[in-house]
Amino acid sequence: MTNTETTYLVGAFLGVFGLTVFCWLVLAPTITSYRRAHERAAVVILSLYVLAALVALGVVLGGAIVLQWPHLF
Repeated sequence: MTNTETTYLVGAFLGVFGLTVFCWLVLAPTITSYRRAHERAAVVILSLYVLAALVALGVVLGGAIVLQWPHLF
């Protein structure tokens, strides 16, 4: 197994783990707190919006680190 394959494997594992934790800690409690179908649908949409915002923030911070790495070290 090459270093690139190891990096991809770790990245895939952490992506699945992060999505699982998000569903467990954010999505599951919000869905179970509402009874009506349209309320649950709205909660899922808003939770996915929050997930997208967190992913975008991670991409921006990761890109900033990659771009600024030579200047920092």
